[in-house]
Amino acid sequence: MRRAARLGSGAATMAPRSRTLVLTSRPGFANQTTKTVVLINGQQASFHSRPKLDSAAEATVIGGPSPLPEVELPEIPETPTKNKRVTIAEILERRRKAGRLVAPTAAGCDSGVFKGDSTGKPLAKDMSHHLSHEASIREPCKLKQAARHLKTPGIISLGGGLPCPEYFPINSISLSVPDYLHNPSLSPPEAHPTRQNITIGKYDTLPSAPDRKEYDLSIALNYAQAHGSAQLIRFVTEHTELVSNPPYADWKTCLTVGSTGALEQALRMLCDSSRNDSILTEEFSFATALETAHPLGIPTFGVPIDDQGLIPAELDTVLSTWSPSERHGRRKPHVLYTVPSGQNPTGATQGPERRKQIYDVCSKHDLVIIEDEPYYYLQLPPTTFPIAPPANTTEFLKSLLPTFLSMDTDGRVIRMDSFSKVLVPGSRLGWLTASDQFIERFLRHAEVANQGPSGFSQVILHKLLDETWGHEGYLKWLMVLQREYTERRNTLLEACKEYLPKEVVSWEVVRAGMFQWLRLNHTLHPDFRTKSILEIEEEIFDSCISKGVLIARGSWFRAELDLPPTGLFFRATFAAATPENMTEAIKRLGVAVRESFRL
Repeated sequence: MRRAARLGSGAATMAPRSRTLVLTSRPGFANQTTKTVVLINGQQASFHSRPKLDSAAEATVIGGPSPLPEVELPEIPETPTKNKRVTIAEILERRRKAGRLVAPTAAGCDSGVFKGDSTGKPLAKDMSHHLSHEASIREPCKLKQAARHLKTPGIISLGGGLPCPEYFPINSISLSVPDYLHNPSLSPPEAHPTRQNITIGKYDTLPSAPDRKEYDLSIALNYAQAHGSAQLIRFVTEHTELVSNPPYADWKTCLTVGSTGALEQALRMLCDSSRNDSILTEEFSFATALETAHPLGIPTFGVPIDDQGLIPAELDTVLSTWSPSERHGRRKPHVLYTVPSGQNPTGATQGPERRKQIYDVCSKHDLVIIEDEPYYYLQLPPTTFPIAPPANTTEFLKSLLPTFLSMDTDGRVIRMDSFSKVLVPGSRLGWLTASDQFIERFLRHAEVANQGPSGFSQVILHKLLDETWGHEGYLKWLMVLQREYTERRNTLLEACKEYLPKEVVSWEVVRAGMFQWLRLNHTLHPDFRTKSILEIEEEIFDSCISKGVLIARGSWFRAELDLPPTGLFFRATFAAATPENMTEAIKRLGVAVRESFRL
């Protein structure tokens, strides 16, 4: 009903007043209690209240505390403050009041029930005009819609194809992880002095389990809903509040199979080749993103950048002067894809004011912003000189740059987060945050495509992040990564200073991510007038390979391959090689450059 009231109006409206109602927990479960929930337009909106159901079984709450790592809680103010920073203590207190989360096999959930109070925040603007034809005609999956009847007490299901967990040949999974919650050491994992052993059993959620949990293998390894498990959605929703706390009311989250898969779905949701759509991005952009867009018939157009990434004035000029006749017949773009922090490949990071200016330009021209942030938590100090790191997780959160999501009053930002760069890339697990209208359309596609992330990944990360580390432990882990990547970046920069010919190679100190962008002054090359930039680039690249070092060619990342390159660049990464190997690799690169430039 709220969506219908919003359609047809581009203006944001204020969220309606809430009222409370005492409900009884769902029949059919032990330890039933009554609990107070908040209703907004007749929909329950309190933390852990029963969500709108579009899935097999209903995620609900029964009496008893939700298992959480022990953290001492300060007093929590009763009256919420609009746009105030959400704290871990508040989240933990909300959980304690809510009780145990019960989300059985294929349970559906609405991430909105895991958020704090949104009273006073506006609703997102209507963005339906941005949807592609494909996205606009998608209908809910009939089988998943039918599965909502499984919430009926006493029902016997012969309708779904959920295998019996008794036939799953995996009875348990054991993990050993560093204890970042209780041990103050911020050592890297293999050097951490304290470890925790975790076992995930098949039937840990049964009332008869010796140490009853919220999530087990009988649930995780069965079919699930496309949005992912309620157990992990709760964690990422809370984490999004801690970092961004979007300033509008109807934002939602859903899990993804990683940012590359999420991008492909988002592009299909927003762009139509038949209506001559295209997207804007940095003039040098993530190669895989470009390779995702082009086969969909969606060309990419580059916006000039500087050491802070995308230049707002240039973005405004591109949009204000857009001419289809000069752009291969493409209409004015309505989507911007950007990597704001540690941009791949340039390593550029948009500062707070730069982000606000970009958002304002996008609002002026009605662009959807796809905010791809795999390196957001790898924010690094601006100098190689020693700087004291944040003293605690509160200071760490305050030190982070504002996200586009945190300033999104319109609901025009689709933010993609990933565990790939901060935990394990093989999990193929991330999450999307956007307005309810975008998340709903995204999920209709996921239902008939990937059907959600791997259950193995979800249950393992739930056990690690939620049950073992909690938000406090996870943030401490991110602080460890920040320090480790700072040391790695500094090692690479020291090697560049020592071994690269500074008369032809220049670079900036990257502020985030895992890449160092190197600019070579091609006009000083002795063959500048007889060889193209691409020919010189290839010569140096081949020489590097012959000397035993692999470095990425800058031309691989050009947004517009039909235009001649404007400069000569290479991308080096400091993510994985040992300090000794990084130094040796830069030394070999220096030799290749000197030979090519005949220095």
